[in-house]
Amino acid sequence: MNEKDLKSMIESILNEMVGNETVPAAEAVKEVVTKAVEVTAPQEGKTEFAVGGLVQATMPAQEQLDDGECLDDITDIDLRKLLLVPDPEDREGYLKMKEKTPARLGVWRAGPRYKTITSLRFRADHAAAQDAVFSYVSEDFVKEMNLVPIATKCRDKDEYITRPDLGRQFSDETIATIKQRTTNQAKVQIMVGDGLSSAAIEANLRDIIPSITQGLKMYGYEVGNILFVKHCRVPSMDVIGDVTEADVVCLLVGERPGLVTAESMSAYIAYKPTVGMPEARRTVISNIHSGGTPAVEAGAHIAELIKTMIDRKASGIDLKL
Repeated sequence: MNEKDLKSMIESILNEMVGNETVPAAEAVKEVVTKAVEVTAPQEGKTEFAVGGLVQATMPAQEQLDDGECLDDITDIDLRKLLLVPDPEDREGYLKMKEKTPARLGVWRAGPRYKTITSLRFRADHAAAQDAVFSYVSEDFVKEMNLVPIATKCRDKDEYITRPDLGRQFSDETIATIKQRTTNQAKVQIMVGDGLSSAAIEANLRDIIPSITQGLKMYGYEVGNILFVKHCRVPSMDVIGDVTEADVVCLLVGERPGLVTAESMSAYIAYKPTVGMPEARRTVISNIHSGGTPAVEAGAHIAELIKTMIDRKASGIDLKL
């Protein structure tokens, strides 16, 4: 989100708060901050700032809002620790409940509306989700990870969203590249796909790839070149399976982002995948991100799962664990 969009969003919210009066965004923000009322810090040196008697946010007491200074990124606030209900009867019980879920609990209200911090956080999370879908994994990152770049038949993000069928197909030239850059009949073929979240790939790949490759090496399996598939849908792994004839194909792909995180990745793993196979033949490990299953831990589990698939020659519902 650029500065112009951010100012427009803040001005819109403030106009809702003050009515239809025309107030420039910068002046309105300054006025609101100037009128902020400090209330007693509940714990750990925190100071809660209130506007019109309604608590808006919690921040370290030593932070000051000087002219020209910006607040920290609102998405850095841990929703599991943010409690905006004034004077809750059981604060510790409320926080204990919030620890179990990143859902928006205890957001309170300002009259019939959400509080400002809640509204801004919702919009920020929604913007992050949109960015994750429509942005691309950088070419520098692909080179850094030493991945082999290929692409499906989709020409751009719009076509990727509207034509899922093209996201699982490759051109003849790309098929030739795959054959040239991979090992035929390898035990394991790893591939990475941008999927619906480029942010998930850049956030997790540096940790999960070494974890998987080191785990497989312990079991005696070497990993060859890893493919990076641009505009990737999950069934593209079936084509890779047909082309490489690998025993196991493992696809690391960005999940559809939500309002909790835009950095969640999944691993789809299948024994000898082929085009047109039932979805039930895939084994899936999902919610790989810092707030779910950490990438390093997921990588170790994936390596063990791949070994089990090779030993038992099965995956999905056919794999009895």
